[in-house]
Amino acid sequence: MIPQDRHVPERLLLARHGQTVWNVEHRLQGQLDSPLTDEGVAQSHAIADLLADRGVLTVCSSPLGRAMQTAIIIAERVGAQLIEVPELAELDHGELAGMTWDEIEAAYPTAREERAANRYGWAFPGGESYAQARARARKALSACGRASEGAPLLVSHEMIGRMLRAELRGLDASNALGLRHPHGVVFEIDGGSERML
Repeated sequence: MIPQDRHVPERLLLARHGQTVWNVEHRLQGQLDSPLTDEGVAQSHAIADLLADRGVLTVCSSPLGRAMQTAIIIAERVGAQLIEVPELAELDHGELAGMTWDEIEAAYPTAREERAANRYGWAFPGGESYAQARARARKALSACGRASEGAPLLVSHEMIGRMLRAELRGLDASNALGLRHPHGVVFEIDGGSERML
């Protein structure tokens, strides 16, 4: 259900951080961090160019380095205020952060099967689930709405981004988990409808 919080923006833009070294290595990042690749920096500049004339006055960013680096590039280019929003951080991958799925299967042989059985409710060992992160997404949207002038740009991550989009579009868990957000892509969400810029 779409939140009734009066602070949630009716219209906003959503970007994912640029590509990182761990993205290339297929390592789970969660709330650990990995630097942007040269391609990730180029993606961030391309987003900044795309948004240069769209009147973005506020950029709300995850505090994680990969998102913040992306957000700084964009905010400087478009002349926007940059606000760090802790609730925009990626899902906490707990003990699995920094690992590839091959490494996870060796160390946690039942994790993939348990996750497949209940992807929305399953929590990363020592971390969080999508269900837990969705509550955090609601808080992030409200915080960005209160802090923003006009339609803000949120710079975040793919997994928490699914929950942000689900909240704004009123999607159930199944439809939320099917969402994808490639690097270098900006979504505009307005009144519950979404389009790619």
